[in-house]
Amino acid sequence: MLYSEGFNPRPKLSLPLPRTVGIEVDDDLLCFRMEIASQESDLCDSVKAGLSEQLPDGVELLAVRTAKAKTPIQPCQAAYLLAVRKEYLDEKLKSRIKSLLASENLNLRRQMGPENSKFKNIDVRPFLKSIELDDAVITVECKISLTGSIRLDEILELLELDYGMLSAPIRRTRVQWQEG
Repeated sequence: MLYSEGFNPRPKLSLPLPRTVGIEVDDDLLCFRMEIASQESDLCDSVKAGLSEQLPDGVELLAVRTAKAKTPIQPCQAAYLLAVRKEYLDEKLKSRIKSLLASENLNLRRQMGPENSKFKNIDVRPFLKSIELDDAVITVECKISLTGSIRLDEILELLELDYGMLSAPIRRTRVQWQEG
């Protein structure tokens, strides 16, 4: 594995789509650089076995693969599951979902930094691919681009929900990745 230079070297690691605190993730990606001295298939198996031994209970490493050097991997789409408490599953919520999907623009005022008093108006509609309510779970599919995406707190705001109205933590699933 390659490390940074300097007094306190650290492994060069990257999470191309970091998760928000309190969000569960079924599909995540960790990137790191290595010097390859063996066959690619042997290396992937060896790295997977070595990393799997060090993971905490409940975390499973599904695959290890090599990518071309310096090829950035970017997320382009992700789905989020919002389990809603039964008392909030009503016609108002269903109507709100239909209204959001029918809208051409969804303008929000976004704060630019946690301690910053600057705000920016942004249309988040291009980032919403779909919203589906099935049983007690809302599935929100979001587009992600170099120009941005929609934030989870913005999704909740648009749906007129808050974390207290959810029966489980939000879960990120089905991330699509693209190279280059």
